[in-house]
This record gives sequence, C-alpha cells and structure tokens, in this order.
Amino acid sequence: MQLDTHGDNGNFKVVGHCDWAKAEDEITPDFLRSRIEPWLTALFQSEHLNLLVGAGLSSAVQQSATGKPPLGMGWIKDLKVCKLEIDAYVNKTAEAAGREGGNIEDQIRSINELIKGIEILTVLNPAPIAPPPLPSPPYRNFPTELTKLKEELSRCLKSFADSVSDGEKSIRDSVPEDKIATFNYLVNFLMSFSSRTATRDRLHIFTTNYDRIIETGAEIAGLRLVDRFVGSIAPVFRSSRLEVDYHYNPPGIRGEPRYLEGVARFTKLHGSLDWYANEGTIRRFGLPFGAASVEPFLQVEGAGTADYQQLMIYPNSVKDRETSEYPYVELFRDLASATCRPNSTLVTYGYSFGDEHINRVLIDMLTIPSTHIVIIAYGDPLGRIMSFIKDSGRQAQISLMLGDHFGDLKTLVDYYLPKAAIDRTSIRMAELLKSRGLYPTALQGKPGGEE
Repeated sequence: MQLDTHGDNGNFKVVGHCDWAKAEDEITPDFLRSRIEPWLTALFQSEHLNLLVGAGLSSAVQQSATGKPPLGMGWIKDLKVCKLEIDAYVNKTAEAAGREGGNIEDQIRSINELIKGIEILTVLNPAPIAPPPLPSPPYRNFPTELTKLKEELSRCLKSFADSVSDGEKSIRDSVPEDKIATFNYLVNFLMSFSSRTATRDRLHIFTTNYDRIIETGAEIAGLRLVDRFVGSIAPVFRSSRLEVDYHYNPPGIRGEPRYLEGVARFTKLHGSLDWYANEGTIRRFGLPFGAASVEPFLQVEGAGTADYQQLMIYPNSVKDRETSEYPYVELFRDLASATCRPNSTLVTYGYSFGDEHINRVLIDMLTIPSTHIVIIAYGDPLGRIMSFIKDSGRQAQISLMLGDHFGDLKTLVDYYLPKAAIDRTSIRMAELLKSRGLYPTALQGKPGGEE
C-alpha cells in the first residue's frame, strides 16, 4: 500500500491496492496508528529485539534542536599527494556502491589503502641518495611520498572529527527550550524499544554513527548501556563476550537476584569520536558531548602530541576492509550473533542500506523464517532500501515505513511507537474489565507495553 498527502490537514489518501482501505477513503494519522502501533508493540516484545540506527537519527535530532539541516561530511578538496588518483578512485567506488558521489569517508578509506600499497613499494625501493640521470624513468621517492600521505591522512581525520564535533556542538548550543524538547523525544524513542520485561533478552542497539547522541539520550533517560568497554578512568575494549548484566535483590528475598529493567546492549559498528588506539589497546577517553575539538584530549593521551591516526573513526568500506581488522571484526560478530537467530526482530531507523557488509548480515537473518525487519526511513533518494527489499526475496518478513511522515522523529514517537513504559497496572485493569465483559474503550488506541 502507498499513501499520498491529501490537502493541508495532514491526512492521506490511498494510492494503489489496499486490503483494509478504499481509494476514496481519507486516512488520518490516528487511523494509521490503530493499525501500526499494535503491530509494532507485538514485534517489540519478540524474544530478541535489535535496533539499528543510521545517520538519519543524528540528522533528525540536529534538525529538531537547531532548526537547520546538518552540513554533512564534506570533501577534502586540497589533497597534496596523488589528488587526481584518489579523487578518481573515490568517485569510481562511490558509483559502484550506488551513491551519487564520494565523501570524506571514501577519501579516508582510499588514502588508507594507498598507504598500504606505498608501504609495500617502500620495502623494496628505498629512496636513492641522488635522482638517476635523464632519460631514465621519472624519479619516485616512495618514503617521502609515504610521509606526505600519512600527513594528509591525519589532516583528513582531523577535518572529519571536527565535522562530527561541530554537529554535537550545534545541538549543545541550541536554544534551551528546543534542546530540551528534542532530547525528550529522543528519550521516548529509546525507551520505546528498551521498555521490555527483564525476563526477555536485552534490547541490543547498533549504530553506524560516530557521534554520542544515543549515549547522551540514554544518560538522560537513565538507560544503562552495556558495551565491550571495561574500566572507569580510560575504559578498555575487551574481546571477551561475557554476558555481563545488571541485577538487583528484591526486599526480603535473599539469594534470588532479578534482572534490572532499563538495560540495553550497545555496539558502535564504525567506531566512535571518543575511541582511540594506544599501546595495542582500544580505549575510550572522557570527551564531553559538544566539545569544540578532540585535539586537547588527544594531546593528553599522546603525551603532548595529538595524533589523529589514533582515532577509531573508521569510514565504511565497500570492500569490507574494516570487518577484518580489530576491533571491527568483534563488533560485526556481535551484529551477526544478535540478529541471525530465531524469533528475532530488527528495527532500522535512519539507515540508508548503503553498507553492503551490514546488508549481507540482514539477508542472512531473513533466511530464518521467524525473523522480521522493520524499516523506518525519512526517504530513499538512491533507491537502496527498495533494492534491498526486492533483492532479499523475503518481502513477507519486512515491514516498511517510508516517507517524511513516518521518518519524522516527533511524529513517530507521538503516533506509532509503543508506550515507553512497562505499564502493568493498565494491562491488569484491561484484563479485569475484559473478564467482566466490560471492554476498556478508554484504553483502546493507547500505546501498549508488553503482551
């Protein structure tokens, strides 16, 4: 079924075939809510629930708080080494990935690959003492080129980190009323997913973003995030997959700890602005949300020198390079193990399906008949979402909510997401009224908690 906006009253009309509405019917958001919210409520209480968040969430939060669209990731136009070759390769790989043009992520990935190649050439071709006489082939000083290329990589990483920091800073410096309202919606968004009974498997949140918007929203909401980092001063990334969790002891009961509600697992698939590599380990340093720059903090970690190549903000790769290197192999292993199991539901929000290494995991997930994917997106300008649905061959296991109405964060929270609470009292009252033959009409259409 496809909907089109109808007039200026926010209502819709049906376009094409629909089993539960006629073409002349006027569809209101309240009517859609009566159909969508119970379906999402049931899916959110699946045995295993996962949330995959893309750049769309960061864009929605920044737009809501500042009233301005985000600037994007930009492009380094003044590369000093192999500029023509890098730009050509970036455009070629971006086109192969189905994107209109490359961005700074593609540039960083291309420079990384070029550095590996020149390092190989440098081993067998050390710089001669003097250039050979003409008419010999053009003189190439590979060690010098390698040094300059690494300097360019650091410059690109600095520009990339600054763009992420600027996005956080714009949210932090926005009008207080708009900022508070935006974070309230973000809190409700996160709690709609994490409000599960503790007897069910924990919600697992995955994100491809480098910023800390999700962490900030979880902190405001009081949602405890469990990730692979261990420690207090400079938490260290650990490969061990111990099922660490939170428990509490009920009053008057000894030796029977229970799972604490409001806990979720958290994985940042492409790294984070506050991750850095140091002496063979991956650590997280204390970078405040909205910091103007990460450079002072890197100087502390690097004993006075800010080495941006230590930052673990690894760009996506169409060749899966990052999935074969530590710690990204561990992170993608978490994604596969959390999603590819029976009775599992995955909800994507703001994810454009532009990462093939993630899409392959989702395709494998759909080969299990009891799994389901819910796709919520503001738009699909490059057609990658529709292409994924078509190529998967599992349309019956996919629910699609596409468009500026469903993708709007405020509309989504107000109308379609389940209530962000485990409301046992309302559930028991509804059951009591039903047993007495009195249907709880006052509760109908109200977002639900658990089944």
